[in-house]
Amino acid sequence: MTAPPETSTPASEVLDGPRWRERAAAHRDRVARWTVPHRERRRRGEAHPVLDFLFTYYSLRPAQLERWDPGPGVVLRDAGEYVGRPGYTGTADGVALDPASLPRLAGTAGFVGGLLSATLSRPARFGCFGLHEWAMVYRSGAPRHGAVPLRLGPAGTDAVVESLPVHCTHYDAFRFFTDDARPRNALTPTRESQVELEQPGCLHATMDLYKWAYKLAPACPSELLADCLELAVDVRELDMRASPYDLAAHGYAPVRIETPAGRAEYARAQACFAERAAPLRARLITLCETLTHSLGHA
Repeated sequence: MTAPPETSTPASEVLDGPRWRERAAAHRDRVARWTVPHRERRRRGEAHPVLDFLFTYYSLRPAQLERWDPGPGVVLRDAGEYVGRPGYTGTADGVALDPASLPRLAGTAGFVGGLLSATLSRPARFGCFGLHEWAMVYRSGAPRHGAVPLRLGPAGTDAVVESLPVHCTHYDAFRFFTDDARPRNALTPTRESQVELEQPGCLHATMDLYKWAYKLAPACPSELLADCLELAVDVRELDMRASPYDLAAHGYAPVRIETPAGRAEYARAQACFAERAAPLRARLITLCETLTHSLGHA
């Protein structure tokens, strides 16, 4: 294969073959904790009501997740396998990411950076108690996870939704509310109001850091992508433990948000996740600023 023309892509770090291959292997080993079991379940035709979400709602395929990218400003030596990959180009020292060869990144980095900056600027709210999952099955004869029983049954589930204020700020959760549940929400989130409403206490906004990281691929360093995935996995567990589903058969104890103690437990966990998410959100904002600056001067 003919090597691409050399560019003057600036680099702050040059990695020789053994060093970057060690990092790539470490990344594959880290994410294998989720990719390998997912592949095995898929081969068996077995669904998982908690973890499948990370590969179905989120669209990054396991093979893409396992692929390592160094991010901008890093040159890889002895990296012939990167020649020809979208976004990579030759430099005087090896192969590096060239954001200018990926025009779509400008719009993506601009939107993601703006959304995450707006989110980070707001105080976190911890009073939703995970009722979005309950609102998705409210007065419905067809729960989204039909193979998993409702912990309180249909009538008990509806009673919880009717007994507590519903205050969901996240459009991609709200859009799955049943028709009867939508008017009960204090807000009417839309795609257009997403930047205005997103707030750092929202579990789905925190899980979405993983989505925004892979939307920036291959410019997002894989270590940052894996950090966001790891947080999303933990958040998803709370999301479903606090849901109306009985997940005891899958090894998940419920967070009983229908009780004062359960709501307090949920809010404490939510606050911890918001604290963990803040530095990841800041790292993604910095990456977006780096890409925007680079593309603006390309």
